[in-house]
Formats: sequence, structure tokens, C-alpha cells
Amino acid sequence: MIHASLLRRLRISTLGAGVLVASAISASAQDTNPLAKLEPGGNRFVIELLMDSATAAGLPSRPLLSKALEGISKKADGKRIVEAVRKRLLFLRTARGVLGPVDDEELSAGAALLEAGAKPAQLELFRPRRKGHNDLEAFIVWADFLQRNVPSEEAYSAITKLWVDGADDETFRSLWTNVQSDISQGLNPGTALQNRIRETPGRASPVPVKPPEG
Repeated sequence: MIHASLLRRLRISTLGAGVLVASAISASAQDTNPLAKLEPGGNRFVIELLMDSATAAGLPSRPLLSKALEGISKKADGKRIVEAVRKRLLFLRTARGVLGPVDDEELSAGAALLEAGAKPAQLELFRPRRKGHNDLEAFIVWADFLQRNVPSEEAYSAITKLWVDGADDETFRSLWTNVQSDISQGLNPGTALQNRIRETPGRASPVPVKPPEG
């Protein structure tokens, strides 16, 4: 698969797992309950209830577990971990309400995008499904741009323009690679995106997308 390692890194960081979560999962692999480092009652019980609530609602519980393990790895206060897990569940519910029935991976990416700062109304453009084309790559790259301090409206305009134009996964991955490379060399995040989007084959510059109402 082209750029498989890149995609794995993007998914890990954007969906909130990260190296810390990977370490937590590995460390807890021998435990019957991956949340064993939390006290049996109290916060641990609330997190388990939230995961059960997600499952009952037809939402993936794995993103909630990942968020909890991330907090455990960072030695965060139990109450803060609960609050972070609760917020992630809210983002999952909101993402499904906007996107409709999508697979768990896309839903998790949509929730991560909202968590990164995107507005629910901005995701509405992605609700219509096109055969053989999903929004996973677009969401992953978009969320990463927001986390790298690319201005929100510029990231929204660029990603949605590419999506409307029918850009494939490779186009989004290539854009991400080039922009993050420029940022790592000290270029302003917004400028890096504007420069690279102009170089995208067949697209001279991002045409502003009409902002969502509200």
C-alpha cells in the first residue's frame, strides 16, 4: 500500500492514540482490564459506563479506550481523564449526526477532526457518499493541519476544495507530506498550505468554499 507507514502515523496521531497510547496498550496487555491502573470504582467505573454507552448507541468504544489510556500514560488526574473520554464520546455522537452511517474508522476520524477544532457544519459537505471514495484521508490530513496551527478557514477551504474536485487519497497524502515538511523548516503554517495547494496538479489555488451557515 502506498505510503502505508505515513498513513499509520497520521491515524495514530490524529485519532488521539499516539506513541503514549501505544505504550499504554503494550504495558496493559498483560492486564485483564486495560484500565486496571485506575481505581476499581469511581473514575474507572465511569469510563466503563461511557464505553458501554457508546456500544449501546452503535458507536465505537475503541476511541474512548485510547483516550483513557493516553491520559493514564501521561499520569493525568482521573477526573480529567473521565472528562476527556466524555468529550470524545460527544464528538463521536456529533460526527455521526453530521456524517450519517459511516464505518468506525471514518467516524473516529470525523470525531478527531471536531476535537481538533473543525465545526460540525463544516463536515456536512462530506455526508453525501461517492462510490469507491470515502472521507478518511481528507479528515486525517485536515485534522493534522489544524494541530499544526494552519488557520482553520484556510484548512477548511483547501481540503473541501480538493474533495469537491474529486482528489484521491494520494493527493491528500502528498499535500500533507509537503506542507508538514515546509512547516518543519520554519515556514508559516498558513503560507505553507497556500504555497503547496497551488502546486497541486490541476488546481492553481484553493477556491474559497462558502462558509457554512451559523
